[in-house]
Amino acid sequence: MALMNGQQYRESLKKMRPNVYKYGQLIEDVTTHPATKLHIDSVAHSYDMSQDPEKSHIFTNTSHLTGQKAHRWNTLCQTMEDQIGNADMKREQYRWSGTCQGATCAGWTGLNVLWAITYEMDRDLGTNYHERLKKYFQYVEDNGLALAGAITDAKGNRALKPSQQKNKDTNVHIKEIREDGIVIRGYKTQICGVAAAHEIIVVPGSGYKEEDKDFCLAVAVPKDIEGLTIVETRRPSDTRDEEEGWDSPKVGNITQAYLLFDDVFVPNDRVFMCGEFKYSGKILGFFTAIYRAAIGACVAGQGDIMCGSAINMARANGLSQKVFQDKLNQMAVNNEVTYGIGLGAMAKGKKHLSGLFIPDALLAHVNKTQVAKLPYETKVLTQDISGGIAETGCMPSYADFQSPVYGKQLLEALEAGTDGESRARMARLVEWLTVGGGIPGCMHGGGSPDGARLVVRAMTTWERFADDAKRIAGVTGEIAEPPKNK
Repeated sequence: MALMNGQQYRESLKKMRPNVYKYGQLIEDVTTHPATKLHIDSVAHSYDMSQDPEKSHIFTNTSHLTGQKAHRWNTLCQTMEDQIGNADMKREQYRWSGTCQGATCAGWTGLNVLWAITYEMDRDLGTNYHERLKKYFQYVEDNGLALAGAITDAKGNRALKPSQQKNKDTNVHIKEIREDGIVIRGYKTQICGVAAAHEIIVVPGSGYKEEDKDFCLAVAVPKDIEGLTIVETRRPSDTRDEEEGWDSPKVGNITQAYLLFDDVFVPNDRVFMCGEFKYSGKILGFFTAIYRAAIGACVAGQGDIMCGSAINMARANGLSQKVFQDKLNQMAVNNEVTYGIGLGAMAKGKKHLSGLFIPDALLAHVNKTQVAKLPYETKVLTQDISGGIAETGCMPSYADFQSPVYGKQLLEALEAGTDGESRARMARLVEWLTVGGGIPGCMHGGGSPDGARLVVRAMTTWERFADDAKRIAGVTGEIAEPPKNK
């Protein structure tokens, strides 16, 4: 099919059944409601860029199914260059909106991962999941769909396995297997970009053993499927973000949601795993390798905007960029470290037998540890350069600036290196980027940094390093690990 543009994308969402809620109210039209509109506008921009002469190479790729051009988020990553294209698209998206664009990220990653996992299951078990997925992949591409990825379960008591939970619904599970499909129920939480998606790719939130095989499912469902209720989460800055005026940017704003599956029937052609527990851990392993390699580009893209915001704030305060150049240099270094580690993971990646190219897991998880650290340093430096005006509570609201009684004086009070309104707008952007709704999931987006450190510990060849050091030192005696204390 021809690539969709932004307006066609918006119109396609308007045709879907309303099932997204916020503040206890049904959102009748996600493309216009203030809680969801800005994120959808950001995704629409990516659709438009797919047809832009200068940017289409970033937002499109060649289909592995047809050999034709397709939206990048509808294609299989078959090479290192494809994975780099994934990262570069994410950085470009952040530079456009200042924040995450979930509807062209996690679901796409899940679809790629399932390409490999279904290949393995068909090879080992004689199932026909891969053929189903191939047909679904073609459907996604033919219709230019945006995909959310539902990974994180509500989980319940973290000390207990899913099958041990008092309420089984704390993890999405198979309730019934029918001849023509399966019935699923349970809760997925903190899912990114659902309001802007057409479809949701649901995969296991962890690796499970046989006693938890009912929680080992992978399916694709339309966002508006019967039995699914979507509840948008609220952040401290939401009230401000959804108002008129310049108290928050009017370009992009990521959404998060709880997904409540209440006996949702999924037909067989959309079921890609049904109890095959031995493969559930691989889904998570492949997913995090791809996702955590690319997330360094996400935070680097927002870091680019923070560099620009800090420069503008310095100038708006009447000061030269040169005064803060050392701090700006460190911000740029932080950006390129996370981006570069991600590229390193891609450069050291390998091609799966199915055709999927998977980045190096060790470097991908190392990248996650830095994503949980360096962007916060960049945010502190942005605030440092910007001055107190950009910190929460240090500036009147947009409504006060519009007051016929004192608004003019407030704007005059802010005049420095530029007019008062320009300074106020830039200060609000810094606030939004550093303490507000624009903050991406640096710490826990894509999983816990502690989890990433555990993977790094498990994958690092400590004994090999110790043996190499002994060899170089010429050690012939024994240097052994002391026995554990009983």
